[in-house]
Amino acid sequence: MQVPQTRDVGDRLPGDPKNSAGHAGTGHRQRLRQRLLDGGAEALADYELLEFLLFAAIRQGDTKPLAKALIAHFGSFAAVLTADPQALRQVKGMGHASVAALHANALAARRMARGAVQNRPVLGSWQALLDYLNIDMAHLTHERVRGLYLDTRNRLILDHLLSEGSIDEAAIHPREVIRKAFDVGATALILVHNHPSGNPEPSRADITITARITEAGRLLGVTVHDHVIIGREGNVSLRAKGLL
Repeated sequence: MQVPQTRDVGDRLPGDPKNSAGHAGTGHRQRLRQRLLDGGAEALADYELLEFLLFAAIRQGDTKPLAKALIAHFGSFAAVLTADPQALRQVKGMGHASVAALHANALAARRMARGAVQNRPVLGSWQALLDYLNIDMAHLTHERVRGLYLDTRNRLILDHLLSEGSIDEAAIHPREVIRKAFDVGATALILVHNHPSGNPEPSRADITITARITEAGRLLGVTVHDHVIIGREGNVSLRAKGLL
């Protein structure tokens, strides 16, 4: 896709007018803004919402081709917002300001989702927890393993990165996972990891390491409530499948 040249706010040239109200595309931007305000969540297509997010960084020019190029490159709107800034910079037309604008929106979405599970019992806010994990992990291109450490009321104490890479005992030692619980005063935990393939069905390695961590926890008085696997195609609870 041919992406026309656009200019980031941060790349303004000397002598450029500060007021860009008359630039080409102003009418389109105003119409898009009005549709967003009048129509609600589904008023804009994915590429149009991405266009709108790019307006904050790109002072002039048509952002529609860039928005469509980003979705084509990463595969979906969600994948664009969760993409690493370095990956965003590889797309022609993306400058520092536009990369920062998209990354800031992704961080805002994560913080909102995280806020829905903080300071409340995680087991009683299960869908909010899954929403948080899906936003954060479903579109990762590498495997990440996390431990959600909980207090006696099952409130989240610590969301801890255990490993970047495959989930096996070479990368994650069960006793180290449980020892972290003692370090932070946790009495329970939930294991979480993602499958970059998109399919969240557990592998034999997933089931084996879960059993070993659960047994280590039982011996040391730390409950493993669940192991949740996140993928683009959904999520799977090992406890719900009777595997824990």
